[in-house]
Amino acid sequence: MGFSKLKIPRVCEHCSKPFEAKTVITRFCSVSCANKAGKERKKLEKEQKEKETLLKKYSNKIAEVQTREFISIAEAKVMYGISKDTLHRLIKRGIISSVNLGVRLTRVKRSDLDAMFTEVKVPYQKEKIQEENEFEVGNCYTLSEVSQKYNANPSTVSGIIRKNNIPKKKVGSFVYVPKKRIDEIFDGK
Repeated sequence: MGFSKLKIPRVCEHCSKPFEAKTVITRFCSVSCANKAGKERKKLEKEQKEKETLLKKYSNKIAEVQTREFISIAEAKVMYGISKDTLHRLIKRGIISSVNLGVRLTRVKRSDLDAMFTEVKVPYQKEKIQEENEFEVGNCYTLSEVSQKYNANPSTVSGIIRKNNIPKKKVGSFVYVPKKRIDEIFDGK
């Protein structure tokens, strides 16, 4: 490994402080940062190895829990990421079926939990398409046109639009609102 005559600006991978490296492969600003990073790396490797051994050790148990119809509160807590109190609240309300086999032996029906946490598909909304059609040329007013047509103050017009949740679209310096909705509101008053 050769040294460069230039000092290479780098950022320490451990402490994130800038320093000038003397070699191309230097990663840390000091020996202590290199040692600390090495210890962290070994610690993470050890944790990963422990997780893998636990997974191997309990893989049969995990598979067995996933096939059972009734599971314990602790197992449901881990599988679905719900707190114990929430599970007890759902049981009390009757949303989840449960069986109490004794002190600390409450079992909940896994299919009820699966049904609660399945993906809900929202139907396609036609309102979005309708709103886009409302903003076509000729189907909308500018705010100044509305205030001139109905002899209303521009701030009053803005307040009515906000109050009635009328969609508006800004193009350049103009704000457009659908004619149909404005006419319904002002003709009705």
